[in-house]
Amino acid sequence: MIRMWAFTFLMACSLLVPAIASAGDKPSHKTSTVKDVKAMSEKDQTALALSGAPARISKDAGVMIYGADGKLTEAKKGTNGFTCLPTVMNLPVPDPICMDAASNQWMNDVMNNAPKPTNTVPGIAYMARGGSHFEKNGKVVMAGEGAKVVKEPPHWMVMWPFDPASSHLPTVPNPSGVYIMFEGSPYAHLMIYQDPNRMK
Repeated sequence: MIRMWAFTFLMACSLLVPAIASAGDKPSHKTSTVKDVKAMSEKDQTALALSGAPARISKDAGVMIYGADGKLTEAKKGTNGFTCLPTVMNLPVPDPICMDAASNQWMNDVMNNAPKPTNTVPGIAYMARGGSHFEKNGKVVMAGEGAKVVKEPPHWMVMWPFDPASSHLPTVPNPSGVYIMFEGSPYAHLMIYQDPNRMK
């Protein structure tokens, strides 16, 4: 449980404030203030967190919410291996996420500066309400001077080191809805711009 709490705190601080923009970049440890989410009731935070994935997943998922001190605490125990958070970047538009145990490992490795992720199976994470990333000069980058926030549509992710050279998948957001984020890095992963709530 301690490991999961540590992960969810790190996830909330870092997932879509991209930790790795390209090969050689270091993970960013910049945290969000979660000010707006902290002001919400436990009930509202829980509902927001669960909206990050389709009901068939979120109904059995665990939930971590923010306390008045900004730290995450368990609000609901899960039974299906998924954990949901009410926000990732704490922007005006809510961006809840639900992720499985392999994504947990993936993010722990990111935040521990591991040379590569150690999950042995692909991780799955859902952002059914969409999310955001930072771009500069047409590329997805870490937050920084000159970078702009770009809204993402509802999507899901596969946390696995896809290689654009062998897969021939795009490496920037595109109308086809699929691309490799952080290409050229061991933490490259697949972004799928497909609404999880419309998947049958």
